Amino acid sequence: MAPRANWKGFLKVGEVTCPVGLYTAASTSDRIAFHTLNRDTGNRVRREFVDAETGKPVEREDQVKGYEVAQGEYVTLEPDEVASAVPQSDKTLAIDAFIGCSDVDDVYFDKPYYLAPSDKSVQEAYDLIREGMRRKKVAALASTVLFRRVRTLLIRPHGNGLVATTLNFDYEVRSAEEAFADIADIEIKGEMLDLARHIIDTKRGAFDPKAFDDRYESALAELVKAKMEGRKIAPPKKQAPSKVVDLMEALRLSAGAAKSTGDKKPSRAPTKRAAGAKAAQPRRKAS
Repeated sequence: MAPRANWKGFLKVGEVTCPVGLYTAASTSDRIAFHTLNRDTGNRVRREFVDAETGKPVEREDQVKGYEVAQGEYVTLEPDEVASAVPQSDKTLAIDAFIGCSDVDDVYFDKPYYLAPSDKSVQEAYDLIREGMRRKKVAALASTVLFRRVRTLLIRPHGNGLVATTLNFDYEVRSAEEAFADIADIEIKGEMLDLARHIIDTKRGAFDPKAFDDRYESALAELVKAKMEGRKIAPPKKQAPSKVVDLMEALRLSAGAAKSTGDKKPSRAPTKRAAGAKAAQPRRKAS
């Protein structure tokens, strides 16, 4: 069954137009999800909006949006007033400029989508745009109304298609200077730097997403499986606190460990817990 597009419109470069669709590239929907139940009855519980002062339930038709302008003071907005702020959409993903593939700092990356042609009869225009970008080694900045907001997307060639990543707005990205303000400017040199370089060199590898296991998800799957089978749940063993050692000594120990394992290739096989996660997935329900 073909995936369902999150958005359909037209990719436009100058006078070249191609009908396209955006498809979710990364999703958390396959994670194990829990419902909240009444412990006594086993029934699901539901959320209810109540008045903060009276404690009485407030029906949906009596709920309005409010922006707090002072302590306890709000400007209220009716649903039609909020809707009037939603920009009009012509369903066109217009490319504004072509830039270098690494010109955008990845802290601005939000969510990736696969951008694919929605009409195979005009795929030639799509292929032309993709191949032109690939050969010039550029990415494209485009904008459109997406999910009620004007969004900027970074479009890049990806295999036989294109990937469009929504970008965070500038006001959403916090200043790195504030986060790193208390980091002292210390010059590292001599044996300490040589050891660090050695550790990095001996632990060089390649990114393989299949080699990484979501241990929390796997543990949850194993926990659910054990409960279904009536097995006793063993409490996790407490880890011994790490021993604080001198930084130089820690580097020497790390360099020695890296040297002894440098020639060994990491296993790419899924763990037993990961296999347990696969077994439990068919029983998941959306929350």
